Amino acid sequence: MTTRLKSLLPLVGIAALAIALLVVAPAVLSDLRLNNLAKYCCWAMVAVGIGLVWGRGGMLVMGQGVFFALGAYAMGMHMQLESVGEGGIPTFMILYDPLAPLPAFWEPFRSGAFTIAMIVVAPVVVASVLGFAIFKRRVKGAYFAILTQALAVALATLISGTIKYTGGDTGLSGFTSFFGYTLDDPLNRRLIFTITASLLVGCLVVAWQLYRSRFGELLVATRDAEERVRFLGYDPANVKLVAFVVAAVMASIGGAMFVPIAGIMAPKSMDAAASIFFIAGVALGGRAALFGPVLGALAVGYGQSTLSERWPGAWIYLLGLLFIVVTIALPGGIASLGSRGAAALARVRPPHRKAESA
Repeated sequence: MTTRLKSLLPLVGIAALAIALLVVAPAVLSDLRLNNLAKYCCWAMVAVGIGLVWGRGGMLVMGQGVFFALGAYAMGMHMQLESVGEGGIPTFMILYDPLAPLPAFWEPFRSGAFTIAMIVVAPVVVASVLGFAIFKRRVKGAYFAILTQALAVALATLISGTIKYTGGDTGLSGFTSFFGYTLDDPLNRRLIFTITASLLVGCLVVAWQLYRSRFGELLVATRDAEERVRFLGYDPANVKLVAFVVAAVMASIGGAMFVPIAGIMAPKSMDAAASIFFIAGVALGGRAALFGPVLGALAVGYGQSTLSERWPGAWIYLLGLLFIVVTIALPGGIASLGSRGAAALARVRPPHRKAESA
């Protein structure tokens, strides 16, 4: 196989995934299963970003729940205001003070355009400020992981404690429409799935382009020999910062689409446990491969749904056991199955075939 054909294989894989999600899945899955698959796609978008930062950049980011929440709460606030109608305020605010006006920072989210802009702008701003402070100070390794996870814990605690503005632990719920489309209509829910699956494919295309670009080479070089990259005149902090911001935007988009699919957004979907859940999916699928994070997120999501249906009290232990077995047996994740299979076939090929191919 020529080098050019090899370079196009990921694109073929992305096209196959797009066909599976956008054509096959809607034709064979029930509305319930399709809705579950839409949730897995949201988690997969977060996983693609983690694959970029952790798999290629070597930075174990354990606080992606923060950026997932930024997109989710932006979308949730808009849908909450859309549900109560023009001039109305959310029900949970009325419970605490029936005469209180809508908080000023809620008012702009009546606009759909503003909401979409904030889903992108908010994670860019937060990730840029946080990343600049961390990477310029050369914080890395376990300290970087702890800092990002601490941020997720702090934000979850803040949201839980500001119940009058965020709904607290119960979060935002009771949505009736999504940008004017009624959520009760099965056709509209299939439309939401199509949008979500298309966004996941878009994230994969962005990651593929980054991996094969000059930036992708610099990111890997920064991971493997940061001082050498600095000696060559590049600033490793800027390279890391770009990857961190791109991953944050992917997580925010995933969070935004999660809200109309799940019908609720609460702090437990963004805390430290949720962030570890994302990491587990990426590790299971294979963090270094383009498709590994997606495969892992889809596998973990499917495992969570099927195991919890059959064993409601023990599914978390079974999922943990499955994770341990796979990571021990397949250190490269599910995505390494193909290369392992090819290597095994090469070992059993007759000697004369090896000589011919050589």
